[in-house]
Amino acid sequence: MSEENKYTDRKAEEMENRENREEEHSEQEGKKQENSEQENRGNNQETGEEEMINNTQEYNQKQETEDNRQNDGETNGEEEKQEKQASEVVEETEDGKERKLEVEEEEQTADKEEESKEDKQEKEVEEKEEKEAKKKKKKGKKEKKEEKTKKSREKELEEQLKEMKDKYMRLSAEFENYKKRTMKEKMELSKSAGEELLRDLLPVKDNFERAQVSIKESDDIEAVKEGVDLIYDKFKDFLEKNGVKEIDAMHQPFNTDVHEAMTKIAAPEEDLKGKVVDVIEKGYYLNDKVLRFAKVVVGE
Repeated sequence: MSEENKYTDRKAEEMENRENREEEHSEQEGKKQENSEQENRGNNQETGEEEMINNTQEYNQKQETEDNRQNDGETNGEEEKQEKQASEVVEETEDGKERKLEVEEEEQTADKEEESKEDKQEKEVEEKEEKEAKKKKKKGKKEKKEEKTKKSREKELEEQLKEMKDKYMRLSAEFENYKKRTMKEKMELSKSAGEELLRDLLPVKDNFERAQVSIKESDDIEAVKEGVDLIYDKFKDFLEKNGVKEIDAMHQPFNTDVHEAMTKIAAPEEDLKGKVVDVIEKGYYLNDKVLRFAKVVVGE
């Protein structure tokens, strides 16, 4: 009877020690789990897997304990306790699975958001590159058009320059011919004008020759005077016909534009002060242009 009591006490002691060890083991596992969660908080999927592994290990360890208790003749109360613990382990395992699923969903959502963000960035980059390409293409077309316009303008200017050079050469040749022709015409005109003037002057010379003969042969002075007067009138008509006209200077106000003062004398009358009192040499116009200034004496 004492042997049985001792055996029973020893078994009870062993069971108590085993329960203590299990509790210590559970506490250690709990601490390990907490440390593992803190270290792997950035990666929830690995944490969930470790929790499942730890819960499975706890479940296996408790199952082994239950088997040992069954082998050692544990009571029904202890079995219920272990079943309860196993149920808790299963619940913890299910919680781990749910947490794992939640972590996976969160990771999938994060991946989708990251992919969406990357796609958006890629799309923006592509749009930017496309815009730059269009801009470069447009710029290239514009430069080609400007280059074409520039070449066309240069060609047009070259043609205009060539045309102007040709026109200048033609005009220069025509001007040289005109100069030569004009000089020739002027020379011919001066010759013909002098010829015509001399031809019109010849009758005056003939009249003078006749007057000389008459003076030698005739003793009638009045007739000679009349002949000279006729010759003078005819010569005066000839000058007027060719644009030569006498400048009226006598008793006219002194004018430096047509008069040339030879000397000054006291005016014989008060009204003749500053006027021409005598004409030493007559002056003449040629077509309203002074051909010769009248040489005069001015009263003062």
